[in-house]
Amino acid sequence: MLGRRGHFLLILGIGKTCWGVGFLVDPPGPDGLHLLTHFAGLQHWAWLWIICGLVTTLFAFFKVGRDWAGFMAALIPPTVWAIAYAAAVVSGTYSRGIWVAIWYLTSHCGVIMWAATVPEYSVPHVPRLARRGKAP
Repeated sequence: MLGRRGHFLLILGIGKTCWGVGFLVDPPGPDGLHLLTHFAGLQHWAWLWIICGLVTTLFAFFKVGRDWAGFMAALIPPTVWAIAYAAAVVSGTYSRGIWVAIWYLTSHCGVIMWAATVPEYSVPHVPRLARRGKAP
């Protein structure tokens, strides 16, 4: 039932939901996240991860072409976190934040954007004779 894209969204969705639940159960220190904690506590921001994770999980079961909302939902939390860490670097409150921001932008956002462009069936067609072990 799930194709490659669906499996990817399912894994992302479960991971994002669990990450958010972790913020609820045992919130980490606010180092580098002052931009976010200025507006609300990390336990409130946990709901961004949880809701986006659930939306991502839900759209794993949609057909290709209709699964775009799952990819968009998957992008939101790491983008927000990357912006917060980058702002901490600019403000001088968390010098390590540049590396964390780059990590979110590449390992999360970059991978999600790449996966959103992968066609469901991207395996090249193997000529019929080559499948039987016969050379043309």
